Amino acid sequence: MDLGIKNKVAFVSASSQGIGKAAALSLAKEGARLVICSRNVQSINATADEIRSATGVEVIPLTADVTKPEEIDAAVKIALKHFGTIDILVNNAGGPPTGTITSLPDSEWERGFNLTMMSMIRMTRSFLPVMEEKRWGRIISIVSLSAKQPIDDLMISSTLRPGILGLTKLLANQYGKHGITINTVCPGNVLTQRQLELGALRSKEQNLKLEEYLQESAKNIPIGRMGKPEEIGDVIAFLASERAAYINGTNMLVDGGQAKGIH
Repeated sequence: MDLGIKNKVAFVSASSQGIGKAAALSLAKEGARLVICSRNVQSINATADEIRSATGVEVIPLTADVTKPEEIDAAVKIALKHFGTIDILVNNAGGPPTGTITSLPDSEWERGFNLTMMSMIRMTRSFLPVMEEKRWGRIISIVSLSAKQPIDDLMISSTLRPGILGLTKLLANQYGKHGITINTVCPGNVLTQRQLELGALRSKEQNLKLEEYLQESAKNIPIGRMGKPEEIGDVIAFLASERAAYINGTNMLVDGGQAKGIH
């Protein structure tokens, strides 16, 4: 299936590893040119080399901390100066820390707000006028199962990510008439570094080995296993495509059936 995004320009944040990297690679396999960023210069350069080698597309790697508005502004300016436009924006950021209402200080809530909510707002605000002018654009924000089904130890994530779903729906209502679709992807348990870090904490609390915890967690997923990053990346590439032009304002669960509610 031709997704119709060859030579489109995509900006994928927090894309040196995990789902962000998978999203960038899936877009590149469809011929999209890329701007990718992360906080670590070595890892983002290595990712850029890997994607170029695998796909042959043009990739611009940048270092940027998406919690810092000045670094977002700088990355946006470089991207627009180099390519002249951005057609596809994939909002992604690392997960906020675990904890409880009594253990998490204000500083962690404030950092979580900047990381989870404000990064999406700032990136989206930066590129929407460019997309609106040419009457074509795709904005996909990677959130989490916690946006649909709160997870006890992910208090900050479970509080903030539903707000992104609400903002996504609102923006989709406003900008659909300009040829811009705005959606979210809510991954379930996917085998990434973040998942392994959470697994290490949870397995310790439950007096289990990490491998045992991961096996037990997989039993709660109807499909019987955890997801692969590329399975999320391919969904993102589809939502960015011409083929998905009528999908707008959707909060898409990609979780193997893990969420228990009717969504």
